[in-house]
Amino acid sequence: MDLKSILTISGKSGLFQVVSQNKERVIVESLLDKTRLPIYGSHRVSSLADIFIFTETEEKPLKDVLNKIFEIENGNQCIDPKSTDGALREYMGKIVPDYDRSRVYVSDMKKLFSWYNSLLNNDILPIKEEEEGKNNTEDNENTPLE
Repeated sequence: MDLKSILTISGKSGLFQVVSQNKERVIVESLLDKTRLPIYGSHRVSSLADIFIFTETEEKPLKDVLNKIFEIENGNQCIDPKSTDGALREYMGKIVPDYDRSRVYVSDMKKLFSWYNSLLNNDILPIKEEEEGKNNTEDNENTPLE
């Protein structure tokens, strides 16, 4: 599964998976309790594929950070998002040693670790790399002819 179909919705807790869509709305299913609901254009929605973690030198894709946690934890749950602020910062330092401490807040870490555990519980981790041949084909289709 790819992170483009996993969403976070402002004002709603947890993560949601896209089930279907039309031009008026998107139907999503909660990863927590499997309830379905419609999402309209007025909702603030972000795909996990579009989220990055600030580091001292660049922005690191969320996919890479989630896979790193999976690797460190050997496919098990990560730290409890309700742990102390110091424990969360220390754990984040193990995963992304050069994370930008002035722009990555403890609230961001809590979301990250909560999302990781939710994705793990729903067998979405580890996140596989897209097939290169598939990406190259798609890129070629969008390239204008000269």
